[in-house]
Amino acid sequence: MQILSGVGAPVNPPTAVDYLVVAGGGGGGSSLPSNPTGGGGAGGLRSTVTATGGGGSLESALSVTAGVQLTITVGAGGAGGTSTDQGSDGNNSVFSTITSTGGGGGAYSYTNNGIGRAGGSGGGGGGYGVTKTGGAGTANQGRAGGTANFAGGGGGGADTVGGDAFNAGNSGGAGGAGVAVAITGSSVTYAGGGGGGLQAGGAAGAGGAGGGGVGGEGAGGAAPGAGTANRGGGGGGGGFSGGSGQVGGAGGSGVVILRYADTFDLAASTTGSPTITTSGGYRIYVYNGSGTITF
Repeated sequence: MQILSGVGAPVNPPTAVDYLVVAGGGGGGSSLPSNPTGGGGAGGLRSTVTATGGGGSLESALSVTAGVQLTITVGAGGAGGTSTDQGSDGNNSVFSTITSTGGGGGAYSYTNNGIGRAGGSGGGGGGYGVTKTGGAGTANQGRAGGTANFAGGGGGGADTVGGDAFNAGNSGGAGGAGVAVAITGSSVTYAGGGGGGLQAGGAAGAGGAGGGGVGGEGAGGAAPGAGTANRGGGGGGGGFSGGSGQVGGAGGSGVVILRYADTFDLAASTTGSPTITTSGGYRIYVYNGSGTITF
């Protein structure tokens, strides 16, 4: 356990803390050996600072008790699909009793009937010639994935649904946009969905704002992009052109950020090596990996 220098039991510990908890993004689907696939859904996002996606509202600060160790889990992103399969779901992120759900994996046309996987935000649909829907998002955490037809649907983001490929010819759907949160004092956008892969003759779906990876272009073209680490972005879906497909892009890992007024003392102890700063009247703890905190 890391003990902060010169700190024992705080004289004036906080009684409640703000939080941002973003889960790992889902991986994009694989288009090997054929058919474009959906982008991965963004990791679920819960926050006390900016309204969450999925129609949610601000959450209340979490009450904390001095001397009680609280667990923090930062969810890893899901792996991209590797052969005729959908992307893997992202992993949950947790702060004490607050859990954000990992993003849903992007779909392959013949796995799960081409429907994107449900998650914090849903994965995009995958298929060729038949409409395939995106996976559902989780209420107050993220949005649904986009629909596929001749190209892959975009993964859902924390703020908007993934883009549909159905009305875009052979172009993949764009990943849904994430949410901008200023919990560290600077506005940063998290939890964007992955773009859907193209079918020959179209364009790859753009990654959603907030770390979503771009969709793939198939043989001879750009590979699907990975979701951005510690933003919870979904991975891009594989494209299909030139008679060949691609492995899906991996989802990005999540993040847990805590803050409270700097009139209260530093935490008594932490593990997991969070970045600790004081700015704008707040003490801020950024966890890019799992750990604990005791106030």
